[in-house]
Amino acid sequence: MTMKHFPETVRQTLASPLGPMTLAATESALVWVGFDGQRHAPDTAAWPTSRANAVLRQTAEQLQQYFAGDRTVFDVPLDLSQGTAFQQQVWQRLLTLAAGTTSTYGGIGQSIGNPKAVRAVGAAVGRNPISIIVPCHRVLGSGGALTGYAGGVDRKAALLRLEGAL
Repeated sequence: MTMKHFPETVRQTLASPLGPMTLAATESALVWVGFDGQRHAPDTAAWPTSRANAVLRQTAEQLQQYFAGDRTVFDVPLDLSQGTAFQQQVWQRLLTLAAGTTSTYGGIGQSIGNPKAVRAVGAAVGRNPISIIVPCHRVLGSGGALTGYAGGVDRKAALLRLEGAL
């Protein structure tokens, strides 16, 4: 995935129950959360590691609380500007999906006023740069099928089970 790279972007790794994750942020906002090996992931190797970045510390803490079942809402600052206007619209819609609920690609298209854009919605969801926090795992195929998660369908199912949606 090609992402805007701000010179001040730093990263850290997080050991999660579903495998290692990489978190990346500037001083002011989170720009990437993904599982290692995730499809559409940017090459984060050039980004220096940091344990001092406040956004990364807050994100790691909140994700650990989420995986422990102690958090369902995140309040870290996000930078979703690397997407197209359509992708950003889809990602903003994802932010309205509460833990324990799901939607479909068609439902997302409908809700943003573009009901025929099911495939485009799927592509935008698949390129979500901030996994879990921008909850693309809560989007299902028609009929409730567990389809298309860049981090792997097994992880999608595990996240939905954690949230009580499966």
